Amino acid sequence: MGAGESVRSSRRDFLFVATASTFAVGITAVVWPVINSLSPADDVRALAVSVEVDLSPIEVGQRITVMWRSMPVFIDHRSQERIAEARATNLAELRDPQRDEDRALRPEWLIQVGICTHLGCIPLGQQSGDPVGDWDGWFCACHGSQYDSSGRVRKGPAPRNLEIPPYAFVSDMMVRIG
Repeated sequence: MGAGESVRSSRRDFLFVATASTFAVGITAVVWPVINSLSPADDVRALAVSVEVDLSPIEVGQRITVMWRSMPVFIDHRSQERIAEARATNLAELRDPQRDEDRALRPEWLIQVGICTHLGCIPLGQQSGDPVGDWDGWFCACHGSQYDSSGRVRKGPAPRNLEIPPYAFVSDMMVRIG
């Protein structure tokens, strides 16, 4: 093998490596956007997030608000009197009849989306001193809708009860919303 053949071989090897590298970069440039488009967008991923809430510091009669999917979620640690009041309601009187037992997985914990079903305002009743309406629940100051202690619409223009988000108890005092 002569010196000329060695130079040709190294040129051939260089051209082969350069061509293969260019081809690999080109394929990656075409395939990567396709693969990337199959994964969900950031805003979609943010909507799918679940929230875990420790219920242990919430006292009986206390209500808190947490955020889930950019929406307020009301958590109400209900007393036995409130539970009894909600369960004693005559369903025939309700615009959107739902039993209290169907709205709360555990009777002492009512968890619902805190957005009025009329025009999307946030009802009052989470803070002490807020108006709670005639049924000891929530009052939407925008147009006067009133919800009872189970979040069921009782008066005003709201067409439906406050919505119940998907949730599950992961332990006795920990709930996962979403």
